[in-house]
Amino acid sequence: MFSSNQSKPQNRIDSLVGFGTRIDGDVSFSGGLRVDGEIIGKVIADPSKPSTLVLSEHARVQGEINVTHLVVNGSIVGPVHVAEYLELQSKAKVIGDVHYKTLEIQLGAIVEGKLIHLAEATDKVVAFKLGTAES
Repeated sequence: MFSSNQSKPQNRIDSLVGFGTRIDGDVSFSGGLRVDGEIIGKVIADPSKPSTLVLSEHARVQGEINVTHLVVNGSIVGPVHVAEYLELQSKAKVIGDVHYKTLEIQLGAIVEGKLIHLAEATDKVVAFKLGTAES
């Protein structure tokens, strides 16, 4: 499922936003974060480390999300940027554009926005030779 140049999703959760909890403001994290509550603000993972954000069916995020791996079964209002793997489970609802590298979407998931695939950057350089015009 993952090629050797991709990091694997975090198997452990380092932080939890519990059911009934509401955060007004941006959240920065590294490792794994599970949200069962509500976040009004950006959710941004440390870009230098692999990260996983899990949004349960009760979770709601209103703001931009920028992570390595994302599993959604709740709702998001705002743009989503996933550097590697995105899983939209059956109760997921995203209102906003979604940028992803690898996508898994289950029956019932809703996206109201654009799905934008992130093309793999290649290290290949193509050199063009200039031809000479002869008269």
